Amino acid sequence: MKVLVIGANGQIGKHLVKLIQDNDKLEAKAMIRKEEQADFFKDLGADVAVVNLEGEIDDIAKAADDVDAIVFTAGSGPNTGKDKTIMVDLDGAVKTIEAAKHANVKRYVMISSYDTTREAIQESPESFAPYVVAKHYADEWLRAADLDYTIIHPGMLTNDTGKNQVELAEKVERGEVPREDIAQVILESLLNDSTIKKEFQVVSGNSTIEDAIKSL
Repeated sequence: MKVLVIGANGQIGKHLVKLIQDNDKLEAKAMIRKEEQADFFKDLGADVAVVNLEGEIDDIAKAADDVDAIVFTAGSGPNTGKDKTIMVDLDGAVKTIEAAKHANVKRYVMISSYDTTREAIQESPESFAPYVVAKHYADEWLRAADLDYTIIHPGMLTNDTGKNQVELAEKVERGEVPREDIAQVILESLLNDSTIKKEFQVVSGNSTIEDAIKSL
């Protein structure tokens, strides 16, 4: 299975491309914004597509024309304004969903936010609410698409070394989770069709990621 990793130059994306390239059932294609970011991925043996997520759907679809699955790990980041949140976390996500349709790619994995319900929007601090809104509607768009989707809702992300120990279910208590473990959750989701048409929250816990995925 060849996987287009959108947002590959982000922290989760880099972990994921490494994991994919180390797995004999998968191969990665890294979608990045700048050519100067390419060497990291080429050194891993991954294909590279230089595409601006704020560009056209057709450009994203061309990057997806030779893949079997798409993973959306892109994000505007905590230091950008509301405009980038809308352009990346909402419009960018929706364009990749539409690009998947254009390229006839059925498998799609979305990295969302921990809670994207209407209640979460109302309860969010004013500075964080636009991000939750963007994620809420991107998730809604994906649920309505005729794709084999999985939506992953991670807890508070950290840069701690992954421990391969998580709690994973439709609803879990708030907590932290290493980005490296989320990359592993994505990998196992791609390898297990039982995650299709499902979404779940993930925090650090006591189950191995493989066992947690299989329990869905």
